[in-house]
Amino acid sequence: MLLSCFAAALVFGQLSFPFAFDPSDFKTCPQVGFCRRGRALAKRATESSQWVSPYSVRPESVVLSPPNASLSAQVFSSLYPGIRFELQVDVLEHGIARVRLDEVNGMRRRYHQAASWALVAEPTLMAPGVVWRFEESGIRALYDDVELEISYAPLTVKLIRAGREELVLNGRGLLHLEHFRTKTAAPSTALSEYQAVLHGNTESNGWFEGGEADGYWEETFKAWTDSKPKGPESFFIDIDFPHHSHVYGIPQHATSLSLRETTGGNQYFSEPFRLYNNDIGGYDADSPMSLYGSIPLMHGHSTESTVGVFNLVASETWVDIFHPVLNKSTATHWISESGIMDIFLLPGPTPDLVFTQYASLTGTAPLPAYFALGYHQSRWNYISSQDVRDVSRRFDAENMPMDVVWLDIQYSQGQKYFIWDNQSFPDPVEMADELAAAGRKVVAIIDPHLKTSNDYPIFSEAQDKGFLVKDAEGEIFVGQCWPGSSAWLDFFNPQCQNWWRGIFSLNSTADGWRWAESTDNTFIWNDMNEPSVFNGPELTMPKDSVHYGGWEHRDVHNIYGMLFHKATASALVHRTGTMKRPFVLSRSFYAGSQRFGAIWTGDNLGTWEHMAAGIRMILSDGIAGMTFSGSDVGGFFGNPDPEMLVRWYQVGAFSPFFRAHAHIDTKRREPYLSAEPYRSMLRDILKLRYSLLPVWYNAFREASVSGIPVLRPQYVVFPKDSHGFEIDDQFYIGGSGLLVKPVTLPHVESAEVYLADDQVYYDYFDHQVHQGAMGGRYVTVSAPLAKVPLLYRGGSIVPTRLRPRLSSSLMKKDPFTLTVALDKTGSTASGELYLDDGETYTFEQGELVWRKFIAYPSKDGQASLIVQNHNLASHTSARDIVGGAKFQFYDGKNAYAREIDSVYVEQIIILGLKEEPKRDLEIDYRGGSYGMNNVLSSSLTIKNLGVRVVDDWQILVQW
Repeated sequence: MLLSCFAAALVFGQLSFPFAFDPSDFKTCPQVGFCRRGRALAKRATESSQWVSPYSVRPESVVLSPPNASLSAQVFSSLYPGIRFELQVDVLEHGIARVRLDEVNGMRRRYHQAASWALVAEPTLMAPGVVWRFEESGIRALYDDVELEISYAPLTVKLIRAGREELVLNGRGLLHLEHFRTKTAAPSTALSEYQAVLHGNTESNGWFEGGEADGYWEETFKAWTDSKPKGPESFFIDIDFPHHSHVYGIPQHATSLSLRETTGGNQYFSEPFRLYNNDIGGYDADSPMSLYGSIPLMHGHSTESTVGVFNLVASETWVDIFHPVLNKSTATHWISESGIMDIFLLPGPTPDLVFTQYASLTGTAPLPAYFALGYHQSRWNYISSQDVRDVSRRFDAENMPMDVVWLDIQYSQGQKYFIWDNQSFPDPVEMADELAAAGRKVVAIIDPHLKTSNDYPIFSEAQDKGFLVKDAEGEIFVGQCWPGSSAWLDFFNPQCQNWWRGIFSLNSTADGWRWAESTDNTFIWNDMNEPSVFNGPELTMPKDSVHYGGWEHRDVHNIYGMLFHKATASALVHRTGTMKRPFVLSRSFYAGSQRFGAIWTGDNLGTWEHMAAGIRMILSDGIAGMTFSGSDVGGFFGNPDPEMLVRWYQVGAFSPFFRAHAHIDTKRREPYLSAEPYRSMLRDILKLRYSLLPVWYNAFREASVSGIPVLRPQYVVFPKDSHGFEIDDQFYIGGSGLLVKPVTLPHVESAEVYLADDQVYYDYFDHQVHQGAMGGRYVTVSAPLAKVPLLYRGGSIVPTRLRPRLSSSLMKKDPFTLTVALDKTGSTASGELYLDDGETYTFEQGELVWRKFIAYPSKDGQASLIVQNHNLASHTSARDIVGGAKFQFYDGKNAYAREIDSVYVEQIIILGLKEEPKRDLEIDYRGGSYGMNNVLSSSLTIKNLGVRVVDDWQILVQW
């Protein structure tokens, strides 16, 4: 969708193009009072060798709660003796430690409800297994191979494994919760008082916060004034990774995967990383500026271990990063505007375990509807139902697969969402039904702002029911967005979410207004949900606006978009009597958003730099749980030349979410409009994506139960190979063994691909062999314009469907091809195939097919290879490792398995044979015997097999 500041120009008649991004529309740290205060505190601490945190635990107040996995204690500041805090430390399942600090009996309550939105459920305490040791200086909790050390004075928390500090909270003494106060009580302190405290005078009141009340009670940015009625309530905390040289995460930022320094001797950025959801289209391709989503999760990584920190705060947050000791460790400083301190320490010690630990808290990305993994065709805007039909027909005529056509804001009457423009779209139901007959879907945009018009039933109902956000004076907040004068739905109100569900109902008995001109093949795009407000400060909602429960927008800003996403996904699931998987794309997101659907990287530019940045952003999103992610193929702004467009389609085809989208002022660039030879190249890329849909579905299934991302960066797959820790331009697709390095530079005919291990890799297209090495090496892979560097890793078996179809639904009963990429010994390989109906939730009751393919040498001493297919779902390994649910009712003859019992494996391609096989082939399948052809010394193709996917069988290849 279009950038808000560009959109504001459009709304107010100031349209200019090309768009020029203006960073002055958005704040920097020096323009934000609490960020200034946080950085000033860090500067004072750094400059003083005598700096000591004033926060300490009262030993006599420590209380253990059953089942001995939870501790509480009183915390005091030596400089604010009248202010009391409570520390809560919980040891949770998976070895996670939760550390909370909140003001007790203060003038008002700090925002404490972020966990209720982000967490999938209340975390379960570890029981039994925690041993507590009370010592003079503090307390130790011992469990698994982890030690949690809580020091009394000053208060610090350390996660230790094998005697090595892995994570440290407040080790540098930067912890500070700005307690609530009256305006008249704000202290005025001087630098001399601060110096006196350092020399032993602890009676001074206020030195910790600096010499003046900087931005406590009111703050102005350009024409906007934030009234800040509650005064200062920020909190700061230093979180250090003493033995981890690299940190990843805290999306969304357009920058490198391994996060660069923002302060210190090797400073790369002058600004901290900002977490504050904003509509920043045409953004810089390398910047710590906040973008559309915010997830306060960070991984620390080294060759020895991986750990994680999840700082559960919903307000604007800035994060400084530096490497204090020769890049062997990483120090971070988190500066948040409001909320309690609620930090989860994820002990790892591997990347996969950190993913699982985080997923146990916030949930996993669900198994998506199968069609959602196909190709999505969008632009702003398809102007009529006839236009939509023409696009679908042109894809068919050009033999190009496509699953979804998207509709931007012009489908609606005056941007009144749900209300079709009956001049351009007189028959929306018939249009959707025609696409459905071709195996395709429609996605329509629905934004969270409502036109303030009494003839708009959605606005009228929301107003009458009190479901709209209020301004600081208690009136409905009104701002400018696409419809002009707009109000914003308040999804923090549970009743608003229930009402929203009813609007989507296809049941004619539903109460209230409902979207009757819709179908169960119409899906939704939630845009502008940061929220984007054209005439608001930083193009968003004023922080002193008020939500349900009396909480200010400053407290919940980063959560807002997620709740809109959640409400819409729930509405789609329940719109008919039969629960079907939803598809909802959201631009804004927060921790836990992965439970509700896909996201994308926003309004990018049609440049090579943004093409490359999109890959890094998708990898970073996946690290923080948002694994169903993609970038606008071709760039939202601009008109890519044919070479760039081809390369961008290659990037999109290897992104979890694959959508082409473009600005209304760009030239039409549907792939069938390209001239030859580019049109054929684009067709081949689309077909490649569809042939690999089984691989993508396998990867999403694994992500749905483990939290491990669909796209896996180099450090995730090879966590002990330090040469790969900064690599962010290549990646693996799930556990398939497929390694991809898209080309993101012009006029390139080859690519340097890093191979981290002593394993053989095969070119996907011509089977050329590339040999890795211990310690890693780069190999040159041919990459003419028509080819993306794509390799099989030795030891993998990859299932594909090679018959060309025009949509994914038409492939459901197509046969499979198995490519067996033997390891460097030429003897072993393995892979999986997971299938279900791709639409409903019946797989949760065991309606599925899950097969394991393995290749191994026979044990009778013959020179031979066995390729075997057996049922995986009935084995004990088939379990949900996050939730613990097993396929306990799995039946190999379940209804879905019976439905696809005619689906077969039509050919097997074996790569890496050391010798030429015999001409005869033995197949243990109902006593059958089959022939083979296309025999090569290193590559064998076995055709016309006809062995069924649902059956157990094995093939013996002898030489």
